[in-house]
Formats: sequence, C-alpha cells, structure tokens
Amino acid sequence: MSLSLKSTRVRVAAATAALAVGAGLYTAGAASADHAVPRTDKEIPNLTQVQDKIKAFYGDTVDASGQHYASPDSNYAKQVAGIQKKAKAQLETVVRNTQHAKKGAKKPAIVLDVDDTTLLTYNYELQQGFRFTPESQDAYLKSTDMTAVFGMPQLVNWAKSKGIEVFYVTGRDEHQREWSVRNLKNVGYKPVADASHFFLKNKKTPPAYLACGAKCTTVEYKAGTRKYIESKGFDIVANFGDQYSDLQGGYANHTYKLPNPMYYLP
Repeated sequence: MSLSLKSTRVRVAAATAALAVGAGLYTAGAASADHAVPRTDKEIPNLTQVQDKIKAFYGDTVDASGQHYASPDSNYAKQVAGIQKKAKAQLETVVRNTQHAKKGAKKPAIVLDVDDTTLLTYNYELQQGFRFTPESQDAYLKSTDMTAVFGMPQLVNWAKSKGIEVFYVTGRDEHQREWSVRNLKNVGYKPVADASHFFLKNKKTPPAYLACGAKCTTVEYKAGTRKYIESKGFDIVANFGDQYSDLQGGYANHTYKLPNPMYYLP
C-alpha cells in the first residue's frame, strides 16, 4: 500500500519505518517492530542517517525545480525488477493454464494497491519530510501526478493483454478517485480504472459487502474487497502491495510485497 487509509494511518517517519522493514540498524536486544518502548537511545536509529539511507536506496535525484525522483539505476529499482520477474513468470503459467481451462472456469485477475505499488510517493514524502497529512495529500494528488513504480505499467499492461483482469484496491479515500484515475492513466496504465475495477475506501457510504462498514481495518477492507471481486467470478491469481496489510487476509493465490522503507501501515 500506500498513502492510504488516511484516518487510521500509522505514520512512522523514516526511523520506525526502517525498523518495520528490517533495515538492520538495531543491535542485539533492540526494541522490536511492535512499537515496544526503547530502553536506551542506542535502540533508536538516528533519524537523519535513516533518511539518508532511504534517499540512497531510491537513488535520490533532484531536478531544477526541487522535485525528487527515484533513479531507474537505484537498488530500489533493482529490487522491484526482481519481484516483477518472479511475478511475470507466475503469470505466464496462469496464461498457459487459462488457454486450456474448462468452459465456465473463473477468469484470472490481479489486484494492485496504488501508493508505492503502482504509483511512487517518493517525491511527496520528501516534500513533506515523511510527515503525512490528509490536507497535504489532497493538495498533492489534485495538482501533481506521481511517477509510476518502475516497470509496473509494463507488467500490468502485459497481464491485461493476456486476458488477466486488472483491479486496483487502495485505501485512498473515495473523494480522491478522479485524481487517482487521472494519474494512473497519465503514467501509462492502460487497464481502465473504472468504478468496477477501482476500489477506494468510502467511509461515508461503505459497501454492503464489507460487514465491518466504516470501521474496517486495512486487512478487513482489502481482504473483504478481494473476496467481493472473487464473488463476481474472478480468481485472484496475484495480489501486489507495498504493505503486509495489503496482502494479508486471503483471497489471492500469490502475493508480492514491493519494497517501501518510508512508512508502515498496520
């Protein structure tokens, strides 16, 4: 996931995020990722150093206007490419099996989170100093297109061209739909993100298929939405997300976790 689930978002600015993804900055006996209280300052990574490591991981590049971009030669891009290679190999098997599937079999589908799975929040994060607010997110999404996560438009478009249905499930709020659809289209995602293929969180009028209504956790919301998609005759063969909460709860044959050391969402 993502800049998603604004009202329940646990923002872990750089330092705790590094802990959450196992950045290896802690010594023996250090505080764990369950938010335990550190016993000494030695259990807390230096915030500036963690931010520098994040920038190095993404291959931070700054243009003349001060916008930050990840480098296609970065270790981040290389890690993403490795994940995509495994995913495509699995999806190629799905395509071959689909060609020999019995009539009436469920249609294969993939589900993708948005923030840091299909669209990269890196520039927004740097602009905000890793301090998310709903107001700054709205202002950014309304006026600015995020870049695509390296290689993801190509993978998604290829899957669609092979007969695999594409669904987006994000914790972004329903009022951000138009901006999000615009962004996905502008950076090269060809599968149409219409209302039947693009699910955003709607706390004002939550869908009837979510028993938890407006109080869903991330896992309940995303797993419940995947369950609903499968109830429409689809078999979710792969689920992509940058947070473990994007992937938990079942209703997907395979899961793919994309790297994101910038924040953690339970």
